Amino acid sequence: MEDTRKEIVTLLRQKKYRELKTVLEDLFPVDIAEILEELTGEECIILFRLLYKEQAAEVFSYLGVQERKQIVSAISKDLLSYILSELYFDDKIDFLEEMPANFVRGVLAAASPEERGQLNQFLNFPENSAGSLMTIEYVDLKQQMTAREAMARIKRVGLDKETIYTCYVVDNTQRLEGILSLRQLVLADEEQRIGDLMHTEIVSVEAHDDQEAVAELFKKYDLIAIPVVDAEQRMIGIITIDDIVDIIEKENTEDFQKMAAMTPSEQPYLDTGVLRLARGRIVWLLVLMISATFTGAIITKYEALLSSAVALAAFIPMLMDSGGNAGSQSSTLIIRGMALGEIGLRDWARVLWKELRVGLIAGILLALVNFARMALLGHNELAVCMSVAVTLLLTVVVAKLVGGLLPIGAKALRLDPAIMAGPLITTIVDAFSLVIYFGIASVLVLNK
Repeated sequence: MEDTRKEIVTLLRQKKYRELKTVLEDLFPVDIAEILEELTGEECIILFRLLYKEQAAEVFSYLGVQERKQIVSAISKDLLSYILSELYFDDKIDFLEEMPANFVRGVLAAASPEERGQLNQFLNFPENSAGSLMTIEYVDLKQQMTAREAMARIKRVGLDKETIYTCYVVDNTQRLEGILSLRQLVLADEEQRIGDLMHTEIVSVEAHDDQEAVAELFKKYDLIAIPVVDAEQRMIGIITIDDIVDIIEKENTEDFQKMAAMTPSEQPYLDTGVLRLARGRIVWLLVLMISATFTGAIITKYEALLSSAVALAAFIPMLMDSGGNAGSQSSTLIIRGMALGEIGLRDWARVLWKELRVGLIAGILLALVNFARMALLGHNELAVCMSVAVTLLLTVVVAKLVGGLLPIGAKALRLDPAIMAGPLITTIVDAFSLVIYFGIASVLVLNK
């Protein structure tokens, strides 16, 4: 693909458009979309215009927000109308949600009354809800149909549907009664009734369910599609696996950003302005800086101790770093476990017990190694060595407990556990480690 990309860019800049169209014909739409996203705005538009109409519609569905906006502003109304007509319904909704209000109004005005009603309904679903992800392009069947009649219906309407691998059995009021896989249908006797073939144990979601909960159901039950129903179990749409993969990627990215103490952003890094990037980071940096005032206050309180035993100051960075690292390890594992559904609120006691034992093992080992290093190589007094070693042990234990339990506490308060990650854990553990350090040093060093 790298060689192909270079060839396309070269042909484009040499204006060899006929050869370029030949090269583009043999590429997958998603690969063309990736190449378009790497080009400048003008080059992106030129290359897109070289695509055949059918190819352009497919490529458009894979493009990012910025590229879509550039193309929409440059192509003809006829081509745009064709692209919109070829997009699957859920992709069309995603596209309209990205566009300015005046553009959306124009699309709605040009749509048929039936489609306009559907578009308005879908555009009004809450962001990040199941309703905002679903599509209405699915195959519905009736219980009284035979397998032969069902296959005939799939052949007749399936071309315009997003998926035909799972079919949905509904009654005359669109109430969902069962599901049926295409595999079952193909292998069934032609005269067998759909009502006898269908499964009535159905995993479904409601339109206002959160998209993360929907993603969990996909992972738990290995689904390729899930029906969306209303409060009366009437079928209103389906969500397919391709949309859920995008959601999982989006949620993971959001968690990583929160764990790094940044405001989440959906825009790609290179497409985000410097001021927006700074705004997303500065709030948390200010919070963490102000919270670090506590550590400064603790050090100021023990100035007399530090003056009498200057050697103690040299070990403060090591203790704080060790505590922060230990806490980050625990919080990362717990946050990931909660995201995967492996750890719940009821598991807090098990987490506490496990992290306590891990902290003791790691703390004792680190304390022994550090004591030996200080005693043999540092020429430090025994009281100082003991103070540092005992503090290191207790700090690691406390850090493991804090790192393990804070994300669970955040979840209990209905906050995102990801905010209880590295930077925040480090700030909290720093304060604990200093209090422990100076408390032990006051006993061992001043009273030696």
